Amino acid sequence: MTSAVEPRFYTQTWDLSYRHALGDTTSRFLAGLAEQRILGRRCPSCERVIVPARSFCDRDHTATSDWVEVATAGVVEMFTIVHEAFRGLPDPPYALAYATLDGADTALVGYVRGLDLTDLPSAVATLAVGNRVRVAFSDTPTGTAADYWFEPA
Repeated sequence: MTSAVEPRFYTQTWDLSYRHALGDTTSRFLAGLAEQRILGRRCPSCERVIVPARSFCDRDHTATSDWVEVATAGVVEMFTIVHEAFRGLPDPPYALAYATLDGADTALVGYVRGLDLTDLPSAVATLAVGNRVRVAFSDTPTGTAADYWFEPA
């Protein structure tokens, strides 16, 4: 006969720092941001343009080939508005969106600026799936993904 045992829990907090080797593909993608360009790579097998640029296609695992510059406007695929604080991220509220830029076949994630996040119904309507956004670039690039963001089109 087995007796029921209440589950036990404990809480952990992990504070990890990472140092990532960027490699040629990510380095060139980030350099493109500093030039106010969004670069992707074409898969020679399925012919998709993958943004952000990746060395291998996530669909068929083929090494990507040609560099392709895509447009700086596209369509929202999904979004979220964050109201809880997370270490290392902006103070809430802030919005993130995945958008497929014109000429790309995969979505790029980025922060969204230019929204009144205190008016939640309006912000949600502006970021609705299928709505258009445009990419804006920093005037002082840092060589990171913080060099661009989306704004409502």
